[in-house]
Amino acid sequence: MPASYDIITFDCYGTLIDWQRGIARAFLAEAEAAGVAAELELEPERVLGIYHEVEPHVQAEAFRSYRAVLAETATRVAEFLGWDMEPAAAERFAASVPAWPPFADTDAALQRLAAAGYALGILSNVDDDLLAGSRQHFAAPFELIVTAQQVRSYKPGHAHFLAAREYIGERRWLHAAQSLFHDVRPCNELGIPVVWINRQNESIEPGGPQPLHIVPTLAALADWLEA
Repeated sequence: MPASYDIITFDCYGTLIDWQRGIARAFLAEAEAAGVAAELELEPERVLGIYHEVEPHVQAEAFRSYRAVLAETATRVAEFLGWDMEPAAAERFAASVPAWPPFADTDAALQRLAAAGYALGILSNVDDDLLAGSRQHFAAPFELIVTAQQVRSYKPGHAHFLAAREYIGERRWLHAAQSLFHDVRPCNELGIPVVWINRQNESIEPGGPQPLHIVPTLAALADWLEA
């Protein structure tokens, strides 16, 4: 049985929003517009694999807006693939975030949790305006929003979590996220209970981060909390 909680915070992209589908679609759309998609034989899996490698390095450099992180990451991914991406294309890619689709179970699960009395929050590596666009996909209310723009830091740094802890105070807090690297590990380091939303059916390596519980979807999280 899960413990009782007062507030649940979520990572957004990868947990609530299908960021892999959003990134692949936006990147391939720009490649198609530039006439290089067929020439480079671009496939979503290849693009995403390189993107996964590049973005953390860009975020670890001097702080920049997430819009700038997206544009720079796309440019570097394109360069790796042999494509000299135009700055305007990189900017359009970065601006595509509000169009990235939510997972099918996201909004219904959030509404279930809100109806059950949980306060909800989002801790996200993003800019305020981009997250505001993504929140249009959700009907559930969010009491707490912490962005990279606000704390001038990217997870797995601790700034998001420390800002949330200051706001939440003594209330009982559970975090839920898909990323072991960005969320589960820093929660372990700070003693924050965290549930891993394992949407990709991944495995934890020996000695890796340890979530309190593992569920495959947000709907399964709601089921677990209602048990």
